[in-house]
Amino acid sequence: MAYLITGATGLVGKHIVKRCEEQNIVVHYLTTSKSKIQTTDTCKGFFWDPNKGYVDKNAFEGVSTIIHLAGANVSKRWTDSYKQQILESRIKPANLLKEVLSENKHTVSHFISASAIGIYEDSLVEFHAEDSERLGDGFLANVVKDWEAAVDQIADLGIAVAKLRIGVVLDEKEGALPKITKPIKMYMGAAFAKGTQWQSWIHVNDLALMFMFVAEEKLTGVYNAVAPNAVTQNKLIASCASVLSKSIWLPNIPKFVLKLMLGEMSTILLGSQRVNSSKIQEEGFLFEFPSLRKALQFLFKKEKNFKI
Repeated sequence: MAYLITGATGLVGKHIVKRCEEQNIVVHYLTTSKSKIQTTDTCKGFFWDPNKGYVDKNAFEGVSTIIHLAGANVSKRWTDSYKQQILESRIKPANLLKEVLSENKHTVSHFISASAIGIYEDSLVEFHAEDSERLGDGFLANVVKDWEAAVDQIADLGIAVAKLRIGVVLDEKEGALPKITKPIKMYMGAAFAKGTQWQSWIHVNDLALMFMFVAEEKLTGVYNAVAPNAVTQNKLIASCASVLSKSIWLPNIPKFVLKLMLGEMSTILLGSQRVNSSKIQEEGFLFEFPSLRKALQFLFKKEKNFKI
């Protein structure tokens, strides 16, 4: 049996594909770019266009598990048109996959979807578990609610569904970490607002392993995909500086400056979600990087010519 992955060429998807290759699991992947379609003995690409409702049905041949990661990057300025793109890039692919699975014979028994901790209420004191009723009401929270609702419909087909609510993903080359560390390396780093907002994070290796674990164990339901130890933003910035042997001397960047620079998108940096990952650990998942310092040391050691 094969795994079908959407978003396979993205940050998380590339790491999951690597794990599949290590375990001799055949990967089928869907891409909106025909130039990214490749075929090897263990990895086969197929074209789809969710906006036009098209997908190559050959992608589902022999597939037991779908890992669904597709979605537009939220770290771009939120114009009205881009906000619509953020939403539709999550809803349309899920709806298309459900349509294809409902109308054609297939061997899919498990559907695992990315989600986000942005669904939870912004709070400095709440400790969110998967069953938390304290959900947010802003743009991102509402996007995640609609996203998860679209994914939940796939369970109506008799397919087991799992959702991983992902926090800040730490990787040395992509995502949030390079943006955080670039000014720190130039001694220009600073936290945002008071810096007391919680940052629930996860090392990209652990996230890829968690998707594989959920697939192998046939888990269903919602799981928080974050490391066990959330930190404040002040702690995150200070830890990066410490591991990089840099100093932080600038004051925190005021909230109003961020809002002027980024508009509504500033909520990504100003939001606070302290999230509990006990549920996945109780299923038997072990984090390789449970502490922030260990994660940062590993990532920064991988940078060329960098020494701890």
